[in-house]
Amino acid sequence: MKTFISDVLKPYLDSEDLFSQIDALQGEVYRKVERRRTIKTIIGGQNYFAKIHFGVGWQEIIKNLLQARLPVLGARNEWLAIKKLEAADVPTMKAAAFVEYGWNPAAQYSAIVTHALENTISLEDYVVESPQVKRRLIEELATMSRRMHLAGLNHRDFYLCHFLMDIGTESEPVLRLIDLHRAQIREVVPDRWQVKDLGGLLFSAFDKTLTRRDLFRFMRAYRGQSLRETLANDDALWRRVTVRAKRLYLQDHESMPDHISALLNES
Repeated sequence: MKTFISDVLKPYLDSEDLFSQIDALQGEVYRKVERRRTIKTIIGGQNYFAKIHFGVGWQEIIKNLLQARLPVLGARNEWLAIKKLEAADVPTMKAAAFVEYGWNPAAQYSAIVTHALENTISLEDYVVESPQVKRRLIEELATMSRRMHLAGLNHRDFYLCHFLMDIGTESEPVLRLIDLHRAQIREVVPDRWQVKDLGGLLFSAFDKTLTRRDLFRFMRAYRGQSLRETLANDDALWRRVTVRAKRLYLQDHESMPDHISALLNES
């Protein structure tokens, strides 16, 4: 069995039967599927999120392998992703407890408890009120994306809704990346997963008032190069990112609206 309990939770939890203790926590149910549930709970007067996994089953594992995907077996994925992002200086959730036991990958029981991120707003919901704030947000998004990918982690659900901003930090945005359940960790992020992440992020920003200059600012900050260098060296990357974003949009729409076509320089 693998366990971790932060000092702040040691008065309330112990490693003897940590999974059962976490499973017994009560609170608001945020998500519940056959083999996993997520709740918001209170421990010691503080808010936490607990994600409890009951094993994915061999059917799910085989399905993922047949699709050439690594199956997500439980809470370990999120635990490792949090540690990886912390080491890469990418703000994210803070783990308060983790447990995993069982040798059978299809029947492993696991759980993770994270501190609730209070007084935040999703970037999907945030309305930018000034060019200066938008510029800083774009640069911070690009910097976090670069650090994440250089650390060997790709998110797989890389959308604006999974970036939370601390309310009141607009002048110097404090962003936190969440929802790491499906993240993948390798020595190097494969090109196709880099494109999927960046394409998803661009797609999720289509409803925002983006300009070509905004895109160029992101590209420059993501690569840590001058715009001339990234346009010269990474033209194929940004074209694939654009194609990915368009494909995501057209899954739910019959055609691209004029403002997005103009943004992508297609008109």
